[in-house]
Parts: sequence; structure tokens; C-alpha cells
Amino acid sequence: MWAVDGTWERVFTVLVARADADEDLNWIVSVDSTIVRAHQHAAGARKKGPRPVNRTTMPSAAPAAD
Repeated sequence: MWAVDGTWERVFTVLVARADADEDLNWIVSVDSTIVRAHQHAAGARKKGPRPVNRTTMPSAAPAAD
């Protein structure tokens, strides 16, 4: 709505004018809209087939240490 009625343009114009009057105008701008998408296998997706079953850990038959 503000873009359509020109509000942002007026705000920008005033800010640039004030910065120019203060000799503080510096045009260092960095914009990054990069989107990186990983393949489903890179994201840890399950492979086809059932998951392997974890074996139950059994206690050792060795004598306990004193």
C-alpha cells in the first residue's frame, strides 16, 4: 500500500537529502536473495527399504571389577 501511494519514495528522498546535507552519503549496499536447496538425499531422507533394527545390547559375561 505504501509503495503504491508513494510513501516509501518520499521517505527515501528525505533520507537521501538529509544524508547529502550532512555530507554523510555512502552507497555501500549488499543485497543477497540466494536460495540454496539441498537434494533430498543430502538432507538425511530415508533410503528405500526398511530401517535396520538396532541390536539389543547384552551385559558382559566378564567378572565385575572390584
